[in-house]
Amino acid sequence: MKTVINTDRAPQAIGPYSQAIKANGFLFLSGQIPLDPISGQIVYGGTVMQTYQVLNNIKVILEKEGLTFANAVKTTVFLKDISDFADVNKVYAEYFTEEPPARSCVEVARLPRDVQIEIEVIAAY
Repeated sequence: MKTVINTDRAPQAIGPYSQAIKANGFLFLSGQIPLDPISGQIVYGGTVMQTYQVLNNIKVILEKEGLTFANAVKTTVFLKDISDFADVNKVYAEYFTEEPPARSCVEVARLPRDVQIEIEVIAAY
């Protein structure tokens, strides 16, 4: 059994996918890119500003289900340039303050809308 989770406080899907799926005690969030949920436009200003927007988008999806970053058990970070890893880590540490989840971080050739970062999350209820 699965339930589609959607909030208008986060960017709407830009393709045939859901913001998140609730299944078997977990919430699976689709990868979030730095889209402003109000304007639908990409947040510019470099990787740091894009990371803040991505994590804020994740935060509101988690909140929709009464969850926080403390519920995250696994994240995957996709970076256009792995040399941004240290900057991303600084911002990431502001959101995952205690017992951070397991994580993978990979450099990719290209991300949707040519953004610098995308993050997906699996959280436990």
